[in-house]
Amino acid sequence: MQYLHSKLCIALPTRDYRKEREVKERKVTEKSISAFAAMLKEEERSTGTVEKYLRDVRALSVWLAGRPITKELTAQWKRELLQQSYAPTTVNSMVSAVHRFFRFMGWPECRVKFLRIQRRTFRENNKELTRADYQRLLEAAQKSKRKCIGLLMETICATGIRVSEVRAITIAAAEQGCAEISLKGKIRTILLPGKLCKKLIRYAKKEKITSGEIFRAQDGKSLSRQKIWWEMKVIAKIAGVQGSKVFPHNLRHLFARMFYRLNRDIVQLADLLGHSSVNTTRIYLMTTGADHLRQLERLGLIT
Repeated sequence: MQYLHSKLCIALPTRDYRKEREVKERKVTEKSISAFAAMLKEEERSTGTVEKYLRDVRALSVWLAGRPITKELTAQWKRELLQQSYAPTTVNSMVSAVHRFFRFMGWPECRVKFLRIQRRTFRENNKELTRADYQRLLEAAQKSKRKCIGLLMETICATGIRVSEVRAITIAAAEQGCAEISLKGKIRTILLPGKLCKKLIRYAKKEKITSGEIFRAQDGKSLSRQKIWWEMKVIAKIAGVQGSKVFPHNLRHLFARMFYRLNRDIVQLADLLGHSSVNTTRIYLMTTGADHLRQLERLGLIT
């Protein structure tokens, strides 16, 4: 019995040592991030998704400053993101990205719980891009001779495409009046309004673009998401529209609200937007807090 007891005493530190060694090996390095990026590309994730995941994992890596990751540190990082005034939805999005990285690395024990957020029934007023705001942006783009970004904003808002799908707007698509978009393993056809097609073809002729993508950078390459974002912020300043309202995805939201207001068919709208679930589409149709308040006032329940 004494011999067995001594063997147990020796075995316990050995297991603790192994666990400690495993923890020390859990470091977020540029090599592991590159391997993660390669895996995401093999899964045919969209460029935007890959960039977002890598950005979030690198943010964690910078915060760790060389320390090996543990569940406790992941939880601390999550708390500090909140303290830095990140929106709860943004924090959950970043946590989701690093969870995917942990799964890839074989570190499931480092995952933490998501923040519990009650779903809002309305959007913040300072995030709501109105039709009037949109018109001011187009006028500002025209006056400042930034016709490319002006036409690009019209294209997104008139079709509801994602900013990553702008590459599908080609000369052939403008001539045929439709574009085939492939994303996340799904292919859908987007119809282009006739008036928009004429504007696209006219712009392409002026820029001497005879084939391929219509929206390009000066070097002939595709416009990057960052470039489009930056150009829209410049136009927002010129137009005097609140910067928090002006970003590519908000044009997609405006399209969704205008389309639904016209025909009230959420299933058809979900198909147009490329959503797998109408629950996602419902988020796009949220009214502002001001609209929500007016609806409450109309109830007439206060004497």
